[in-house]
Amino acid sequence: MICEACQTSNPEGNRFCGNCGNPLALICPNCATSNPTDSKFCGQCGTALDAIASPVEARAAPTSERRLVTVLFADLTGYTSYAEGRDAEDVRAFLSDYFDRSREVIERFGGIVEKFIGDAVMAVWGVETATEDDAELAVRAGLELVEVVDKLSADAGVPELALRVGVHTGEAAVGPSDDHMGFVTGDLVNTASRLESAAEPGTVLAGEGTHLAASRSIVFEHVGSQSLKGKSLPVDAWRPLRVVSERGGRGRTDSLEPPFVGRTNELRLLKDMLESVGRESRSRLISLVGEAGIGKSRLVWEFLKWIDGLAETIYWHEGRSPSYGDGVTFWAVAEMIKARAGIVEDDPDDVIAERLGETLETYVGDESDREWIRRRLLPVLGVGEAPPGERAELDAAVRAFFEGVATQGTTVLVFEDLHWADTALIDFVDELTDWWRNQPILVVTMARTDLIDKRPDWGSARQGVVSLTLGPLSDREMTEVVTGTVPGIPEDAAATIVERAAGIPLYAVELLRGLLAQGSLEAHDGGYRVVGEIADLALPESLQAVIGARLDRLDSDDRSLIQDAALLGHSFSLRGLAAVTGRETDDIENHLQQISRRELIEPVRDPRSPERGQYRFLQDMIREVALGRMSRDTRRQRHLAAAEFFDSLGDPEVAVVVASHFMQALEVSVEGEEKDAI
Repeated sequence: MICEACQTSNPEGNRFCGNCGNPLALICPNCATSNPTDSKFCGQCGTALDAIASPVEARAAPTSERRLVTVLFADLTGYTSYAEGRDAEDVRAFLSDYFDRSREVIERFGGIVEKFIGDAVMAVWGVETATEDDAELAVRAGLELVEVVDKLSADAGVPELALRVGVHTGEAAVGPSDDHMGFVTGDLVNTASRLESAAEPGTVLAGEGTHLAASRSIVFEHVGSQSLKGKSLPVDAWRPLRVVSERGGRGRTDSLEPPFVGRTNELRLLKDMLESVGRESRSRLISLVGEAGIGKSRLVWEFLKWIDGLAETIYWHEGRSPSYGDGVTFWAVAEMIKARAGIVEDDPDDVIAERLGETLETYVGDESDREWIRRRLLPVLGVGEAPPGERAELDAAVRAFFEGVATQGTTVLVFEDLHWADTALIDFVDELTDWWRNQPILVVTMARTDLIDKRPDWGSARQGVVSLTLGPLSDREMTEVVTGTVPGIPEDAAATIVERAAGIPLYAVELLRGLLAQGSLEAHDGGYRVVGEIADLALPESLQAVIGARLDRLDSDDRSLIQDAALLGHSFSLRGLAAVTGRETDDIENHLQQISRRELIEPVRDPRSPERGQYRFLQDMIREVALGRMSRDTRRQRHLAAAEFFDSLGDPEVAVVVASHFMQALEVSVEGEEKDAI
């Protein structure tokens, strides 16, 4: 069989050229007969081959050159037995769906479908415009393709169908082919194809170049050297397991991050809803409800990591409702607007006004609309007083701002801790899908079950609204969480952790962090391993005891400091902590860095976050336990100091915070002059 691209002679029966990877024949989906690549119909049974052979839309071909590119090969396993005995039209319909979904996934992650042949797909990254993330995006696409085929096979009732994917990165010759498509040749193509053949069904196998380029954001498992057909030397191969950060490693933490388990269907629903929002330009709201630690934040984090890999720009916003009580209506909204405008906590009023104005110029076309919105949003950001008018005007200004953002592309608003929000914000969020019927905006809310107690009708069935209640994971899933986080952990220790965690992923992670803190686990080769014997470890009976035990391992100075920080809230600044404790900021920061290494708090480094430059608790439960250990007299003093600090900021938006600290100081005061004074 002579390759049309490079004229190399190949053994009869080969599907791809051993020299350049070019397809040698079209395989009929009905009878599996090989046909020349220019065939429109199978010469054996007459089945149409045009859908299989059709290239991507014509595009400008790059000039011939050598480039660093990434090649992906994907091939169905179990397809021959699937096609045997089935009606040709049914087979064609399945293949068409498979090809359509494959093209959609590949292009969504910035790749180009080079060709379809038989039931195989070849795609490339870096042919036309290279980016530093090409290898990572190809791996993300491969993982997504495996998931898509799993769903297609389940829907078709053919569980034996699965996808194998090979991804390889390296130098290749890139040039125009006869049909003006970017054409990739070289050993790289053949290696990618052979990696695909060596992969287990339902998995992705990557070469060393891909592993090196993508390992900042994707966890790989080394599967050893593979003897690949046609290769004189073994090839090192790596199996990608999961995405652990945004693109390029952004947002990755060195702390324990367990595998994502038990929420695959929920994540798929989020992806599907986002796609429908963009495709139909219709808003949707999805409500995530569950107890603390059940996995709401992790689900949204997986969603964000997936979004970050898409070629399309998605306009992401998130904001948290504080636990100060009723009155802080637009706090979460203000965090979203600040992040979009690049406003941080310590910006003076004139800078806030300037950046808001620049942002409005970007997203709102009409000048009079911009001024109307600006006057109403500045007070939300803590600048000036709101102009006279109905509360409805403020709601309208917030909606108009995000409508302007949505004109640029699909927009996501994530409301965290909605159970702390006051009634006005809950009403506002609940009505958004009615106002934004024809806007490409997805609203995601996260709340504890307290929200249902407050609003029994929350998330009730209506068009555009989906409510998900996340329950505990099964023992099997919890075992996957524990053993996936610490491979090699003794079975009895893992079983004890699973039992104590009671289906709550956070509990298991906190128990493992306790082992890490006491030296029973240590970092090793990008993960963790067991040190010594832990089978006889006496684990605490509750998460509160787990967190308390970790706090007890701090020296008294650090323990006192973290209690003072807990009083300030989920996140806190050095200035605020210095004002409450009376200590120097440099001294405080040194201690906070030590505490951060214990995985109790972490610095906020995300440049998009309005909390950048501050610290925050890794879990609210850590904060709650630390705060609960403070004596009444100390709490009263610290609350009064905090009230004085926030009052000194002169920001009308934090007036309710000042009041909250006075109220909490009052609650812990004994009868007498001090209580009367408060």
